[in-house]
Amino acid sequence: MAHVIERVEVLCYRVPVKVPVATSFGVMRDRPAVFVKLTDQDGCFGWGEIFANWPAAAAEHRAQLLVRDICDLVVGADVAQAGDLFEQLTAQTHIRALQSGEWGPFRQVIAGLDIALHDMFARRDGVSLARFLNSKAADSVPTYASGIAINAAPELIAQARAAGHDAFKVKIGFGAGDMDDLRDVARSLHEGEALMADVNQAWSVEQALAHADGIDTVGLGWLEEPVRADLPASDWAALADAFVTPLAGGENITGHADFDAAIAARHLSVIQPDIVKWGGLSGCAAVARKVRNAGLRYCPHFLGGGIGLIASGHLLAAVGGDGLLEVDVNPNPLRDAFGGALVEGGVFAVADAPGLGIDDLPEELAQFQTLALEARA
Repeated sequence: MAHVIERVEVLCYRVPVKVPVATSFGVMRDRPAVFVKLTDQDGCFGWGEIFANWPAAAAEHRAQLLVRDICDLVVGADVAQAGDLFEQLTAQTHIRALQSGEWGPFRQVIAGLDIALHDMFARRDGVSLARFLNSKAADSVPTYASGIAINAAPELIAQARAAGHDAFKVKIGFGAGDMDDLRDVARSLHEGEALMADVNQAWSVEQALAHADGIDTVGLGWLEEPVRADLPASDWAALADAFVTPLAGGENITGHADFDAAIAARHLSVIQPDIVKWGGLSGCAAVARKVRNAGLRYCPHFLGGGIGLIASGHLLAAVGGDGLLEVDVNPNPLRDAFGGALVEGGVFAVADAPGLGIDDLPEELAQFQTLALEARA
């Protein structure tokens, strides 16, 4: 049975934060989120999330882009398969994205729509999204605590440990003192715990190579994006040859061809597509399966609201492997409102409810809403 899309709703939220979330390339002074809802001719619906962290004005911009520049291709669309919107919209908006130079925003909006359509199909079939993607999907997946600023790592890791996490990822790339702090954090870990580090593309190739020996002595589970994601393969090859520590990346890779090249090159041991930045579930599920078939590690990247986190957990449960679900430790009501026990004891449990298990957005989010738009047939 096909779905004819009759209504598109998009809602933007912003939550001020007491402690800004810093990366090596910029600071988030509030937590944004963009949620999208698709409804078909029979009232069946699905929820998705659109990337909105960067730049600072991303949330409202993506909402306007969806309603003004993409909805004419969505409202009235007759969709037979859950992946149809991703394929159709990617082709139909190519010239629009080229004309405007807005490749990222178009991809991110399409990703959110793809998640919503998968939720709708799974909901109609009466199965969880994970089971819709794979009838033998796992009931739960392990998680790791992420978004940990290196200068606040002792306190944040202690809190994450108390919440049940035994794997932690710290952000580095801020300056010369990072390496000393990183070694201190590694020495403070308990037996059986794991530590990863994310440089957020801050180093040059020369700087990364200079850090190789020091990083390797720390014993990290992986080192994420030590250099710019778009550097030539030869630069990544040089890093892979120099580091014993596994290299990770993927949140800033887009398109099947680029992921295929990254998998074939094997410079990355851990590949981390982000379902709200590119591909949604259609693109990222295909990538994740290729990653696993290549004997590499699939760990979904995510740092946003509750819908995207839940969808990422369902995808990991469906794909399987030894990957971990990324869970940001920084306060974020746009994530936490979807269930305080969403992640408990370092484990994400896949709910049995149809789709993503979300009927309505939590009422407490209304105070943070900045924009609501819709288009209908």
